[in-house]
Amino acid sequence: MHTSINQRIMGLLLMIFSIFLLPSTLISFFQQDGLTQAFGYAYLITALVGFLLWLASPSERIEMKIHDGFIIVVSFWVVLGFAGAIPFYLTIPNLAFTDALFESISGLTTTGGTVLTHLDDMPRSILYYRQQLQWLGGMGIIVLAVAILPMLGIGGMQLYKAETPGPIKDNKLTPRIAQTAKALWAIYLGLTLLCAAAYYLAGMSLFD
Repeated sequence: MHTSINQRIMGLLLMIFSIFLLPSTLISFFQQDGLTQAFGYAYLITALVGFLLWLASPSERIEMKIHDGFIIVVSFWVVLGFAGAIPFYLTIPNLAFTDALFESISGLTTTGGTVLTHLDDMPRSILYYRQQLQWLGGMGIIVLAVAILPMLGIGGMQLYKAETPGPIKDNKLTPRIAQTAKALWAIYLGLTLLCAAAYYLAGMSLFD
């Protein structure tokens, strides 16, 4: 196992994930729900840890094996579960970290379970963050990262095979795996926008 490549990818993926904390931060700011600072701290913690891991790893190109892909994917789901729990822990009063961790992993694995109550009364920033975790888990943030890894000299096919379930992992929509990842995310985003438009036309609010 290449420890250095594992560390470099962990850092990269944490930095990518930290970007997805910014929408909730902005929603909190505009809604004035008092959670802007908490989301900001969560962003800084995640981004800083990711940057330090990435900075401390060598930058030379390393060819990964399939077992490296499995180890990295498993490691990252553990790390991401903890990183995703930080905003819940900082923004929801009296929430135990184990409950925050459950909520994070439930969202990222699109399990649908929750330990939170009175969801309708919660600030919109928290509600958006919960749904964003489930949205990311629906496709897999690692598939998103696969589209970026080649720019850093890291092959993405091993991660794609380790992350993607079923027989689809042995087929590529395009000749290059990064293009395949981009195509999958374009389809996923397009379907999301179409569904949102349909719900809006059916009478739901824009936020819902």
